Amino acid sequence: MLHLIDGFILHLATERGLSVNYQLLVRRFLEAFASWFKEAHASENPAQVTTDHITDYLARRKKDGLATSSARIELIGLKIFFRWLAARQHIPADPADAILPPRTETHLPETLNEHEVRRLVESITGIAPLDRRDRAMLELFYASGLRLSELLDARIENLSLEEGWIRVTGKGAKTRVIPVGEAAREAIAAYLEHARPALVKARSTSHLFLSNRGRKLGPERIRAIFRERAAACGLEKHIHPHKLRHSFATHLLHHGADLRVIQEMLGHADIATTQIYTHVDQARLKDTHRRFHPRA
Repeated sequence: MLHLIDGFILHLATERGLSVNYQLLVRRFLEAFASWFKEAHASENPAQVTTDHITDYLARRKKDGLATSSARIELIGLKIFFRWLAARQHIPADPADAILPPRTETHLPETLNEHEVRRLVESITGIAPLDRRDRAMLELFYASGLRLSELLDARIENLSLEEGWIRVTGKGAKTRVIPVGEAAREAIAAYLEHARPALVKARSTSHLFLSNRGRKLGPERIRAIFRERAAACGLEKHIHPHKLRHSFATHLLHHGADLRVIQEMLGHADIATTQIYTHVDQARLKDTHRRFHPRA
């Protein structure tokens, strides 16, 4: 089964354009299942896998403490793998086709309110290169609702400050153009003029945001920057890059933006993914009603 897993991961990379992190995640799920199947049923042949085998495996994983949300993700990985095997006639039928993903509770995305966003970004007032970089980075996160991976891969040649947009490549290797607001444009312009040149080294690339060694920033460094900047301005909430993306979408909706436009800017393939933000806004309305209505 392992050589077929290799072929499937190659399919995810070359034909579907999915991220390396997603490829590694799915590979881990599939190799764990293959190892279990070999040990439990003395077989490495995927054609011998039945629906009962998959449900037994997931039940064992749940018994070992796997959360429902994680079980759902693992099942989705198994489903797309066996669908791929069946489509290429490696197996006579798809044993996972009839298995429904377990229902999970809907968790509303955590956001910052508008005051907290201002407090976070405007607390960075220094003119040192790293201060200017961090201010520009936070402003861009909030201005354009980027994913962390999209900001990491952002390049100077894909940014137009004059016209106010940035071009990014998101999930599934899909490219989209997103507006960049005035506050972010000003912060990025100051960074490009006064800070980035001080960070550039001989081997630097055209990535927009550089480390103090002149290299492309890594995800853990950006997460650390968020934690450090939040602590410095006294925000007690757990701050991470995706929280600014959630805040971007929620604040747009609150001020009357069309859900389809928000979907396009976020790069969501399915409008249902974007609709979660309508629940966030409804929760805010209910809280306001509860606190201020005389008969709430």
